[in-house]
Amino acid sequence: MGVEFENSNCTNLVFTYGTLKRGFANHVLLQDLMRTGDAEFKGTYRTMERYPLVCGPYRVPFLLNMAGLGLRVTGELYAVSARGLDRLDELEGTSRGHYERTPIHLTPAGEEELLACAAQAYYAHKSYEEEMWKKNRRKGFGVYSEKEAKGYVKRKDRPQNLSFLDHIMIFISSPSD
Repeated sequence: MGVEFENSNCTNLVFTYGTLKRGFANHVLLQDLMRTGDAEFKGTYRTMERYPLVCGPYRVPFLLNMAGLGLRVTGELYAVSARGLDRLDELEGTSRGHYERTPIHLTPAGEEELLACAAQAYYAHKSYEEEMWKKNRRKGFGVYSEKEAKGYVKRKDRPQNLSFLDHIMIFISSPSD
């Protein structure tokens, strides 16, 4: 199945599953990109395979690149320009070891019989994904909703004396509730 591109600059497909989705804290970035012609909403999509979707420190969502575990994850698909992709990479900390942008296969939600489309998703960095899965008691969810986001702390409201990677390491090494 092909996804049609209305804007020829927006040729990178990105699957969002957490705070970049409509109604969540970081969607303002995608709204800004849509205003400048650097992003287009393509629809609600679901992963072809099961993946763990879990929460880390500050209720930040993490998709773990551990196909076959967890649930099929529902999120939103956007076509973005190269400029838009750079801005998303910056937000997701790909150069700082927070997330890794790698391929994922999707189908439109509710239309499972259609062929998959290939996109990219921001997965938790491989350096801590196994520990994040264990910290979440090897349980994930299929959609990051208001329920999972309850308690989310915006970046500006988090302690600034440590990097986000430091917060991740503290989270995964702390005793479970």
